[in-house]
Amino acid sequence: MQNKKVVLVSIVALLALFFVAGYVYKNKQSEEYKNISKNQALVFQRPYSIVIGNKDAKLQLVEFFDPACGTCAYFHPHVKEIMKEHEGKIKLVLRYAPFHQNSNYAVKMLEGAREQGMFMDTLEFMFATQTYWIKNHTVQPKQLWALLTNVKGLDMEKMAEFMNNNKTADERIAQDLKDAEALKADKTPSYFVNGKPLQEFGLENLKKLINSEL
Repeated sequence: MQNKKVVLVSIVALLALFFVAGYVYKNKQSEEYKNISKNQALVFQRPYSIVIGNKDAKLQLVEFFDPACGTCAYFHPHVKEIMKEHEGKIKLVLRYAPFHQNSNYAVKMLEGAREQGMFMDTLEFMFATQTYWIKNHTVQPKQLWALLTNVKGLDMEKMAEFMNNNKTADERIAQDLKDAEALKADKTPSYFVNGKPLQEFGLENLKKLINSEL
């Protein structure tokens, strides 16, 4: 009888140990999953990333773009229309991918405009005037600088100070390019909808992917 009690106590102790170990393991797995998810989320949206629309929206549309990209300029009004159609349901996250030669200068100017609360006005101006500051797929910084004086409300003295003294823009460009590489976003524009890449490029395909996630 005594042996049976010892065996029973041993079994209960082993079961308790099993459940405790299982609980600890599940908690550890859960914590690891949270960390992985958080790191994955950062690849799509960094704390400094530009977010347009409802920041708490159900759908996250990430766009890697180049201000010197003609296709980006073409898609921009269509993306705005999509967001208007689904107002409040989409947040657009803009990430830099300056693949054209000298595009990093254009991005730095955008960041300078952003410091003045003029990011979107400046971006849309750049898109509209690409033919004047891009030659043979190469950004002409001086021509772009001269054109930006026509952006109403943009303080070029503050812009010059930013361009001369700010290193944050370079760091953001480097990080965005690193994230683009990790996501295999090797062309502009590259889109991701709730983490899913737009595999077959095209406006209608983008709309279908967005609608499938809403």
